[in-house]
Amino acid sequence: MKEKLLISACLLGHNVKYNGLNNKITEIDLLKKYFDFIIICPEVDGGLPIPRNPSERLKDKVISAKGKDVTKEFLIGKTKALELVKKYHIKYALLKEKSPSCGKQTYDGTFTHSLIERSGITAEALINQNIKVYSELEIEELIKNFRS
Repeated sequence: MKEKLLISACLLGHNVKYNGLNNKITEIDLLKKYFDFIIICPEVDGGLPIPRNPSERLKDKVISAKGKDVTKEFLIGKTKALELVKKYHIKYALLKEKSPSCGKQTYDGTFTHSLIERSGITAEALINQNIKVYSELEIEELIKNFRS
């Protein structure tokens, strides 16, 4: 039986990004050798539409580019992700970097493409539950650490 991997839907090619597109990675087949995927998009799972206005974390809130507070939807998505972690005994996550839900780094809330060392809502919650969170930039490290 393979290990379960919580993975951002956009990385698998699902068109769930704010702009209706995806961030498909080329390493899907390699990852399938080691993991069974448990797919999430905390923003969509929290009730936000596709497409939607881009959002950024601003302190403890998540605000859309049009100034709408979408924190509630992000928190619902986080809760659903944590429920999947518990249900499937997940230890690893591969999430989309820079996302206000999934990033280990996120934009600073000014919509100027300025990154800060602060995780997205879901990534932060997973890290706090001792889930090993990786971004799409760390796939080799994920596989190396999983195999060792």
